[in-house]
Amino acid sequence: MQIVSVDIGGTHARFALADIDGGRVVALGEAVTLPTAEHASFQTAWEAFGAQIAQPMPKAVAIAIAAPVAGDIIKFTNNPWIIRPGLIPVKLGVDRWVLVNDFEAVGHAVAQAEADHFIHLCGPDAPLPAKGTISIIGPGTGLGVAHIWRGPADYHVVATEGGHIDFAPLDGIEDAVLTRLRSRYRRVSAERVVSGPGLVDIYETLAGIEGRPVVPMEDKALWALGASGKDSLAAAAVDRFCLSLGSVAGDIALAQGGKGVVIAGGLGLRIRDTLLRSGFAERFRAKGRFEALMASIPVKLITHPQPGLFGAAAAFAKDHG
Repeated sequence: MQIVSVDIGGTHARFALADIDGGRVVALGEAVTLPTAEHASFQTAWEAFGAQIAQPMPKAVAIAIAAPVAGDIIKFTNNPWIIRPGLIPVKLGVDRWVLVNDFEAVGHAVAQAEADHFIHLCGPDAPLPAKGTISIIGPGTGLGVAHIWRGPADYHVVATEGGHIDFAPLDGIEDAVLTRLRSRYRRVSAERVVSGPGLVDIYETLAGIEGRPVVPMEDKALWALGASGKDSLAAAAVDRFCLSLGSVAGDIALAQGGKGVVIAGGLGLRIRDTLLRSGFAERFRAKGRFEALMASIPVKLITHPQPGLFGAAAAFAKDHG
């Protein structure tokens, strides 16, 4: 059957047609991206997408949203749209629907994506395990954490708030990052460091260590500068981010019992070459008495171009397949 898959963030809403069969996604059409600021509501954006396709809208929809899926009214943090889950069939004219958190959708994408949508980061160069737990860590605006449990014939995705575990520094530079952040926050979580905005604090900490003047810069510009290699301090900040990401990913795998780990999110994809050259792998393994265990875990990066859309469709396929 064919459905509409939707991935709604703060700035953009992405739509695509998806074909599902036997509880899996078998095809995902080209994504249509609509700025949320240019549409009064999700319903009007839905209608705009419908006007662009040369066929009637399917009567089923899968929606992934960058907000908690709870309550009778869902409000977004970075856009003015409101979704009332109970009104989805009426507003959209659908008979069947699924609504999931955006990182839960990423979990479904990891569970159903083909092997060629992953690249190897560290550990054994082997496929993700067919049974057991797979940990998923997604640095972006925040730090998404989830895990998949795979059984002989099924899987389950569990979304968590694992990004809010305490940040644990491993050396003097990370001690300095923690001290800087603690001047603003009573408690410093992993997300304060291992996320897109966290790079600014890492960079400014390094500048302070070297006695350099701090040049105010937004995190997106800093990421581009660091990845380009044109600024040695920005590049050092990106390398330091990769170290911290390795440490946190290892902590999550230990806590969840992960037999495989996947790094997800657009940020991870943008810095994949840097990740491969960085000390990510050493930090992932650096768990004292459990170093041999950590070295046995395959760590991958998902490279699917639209994991939110694919994952939303996969969630629908699993529920209605």
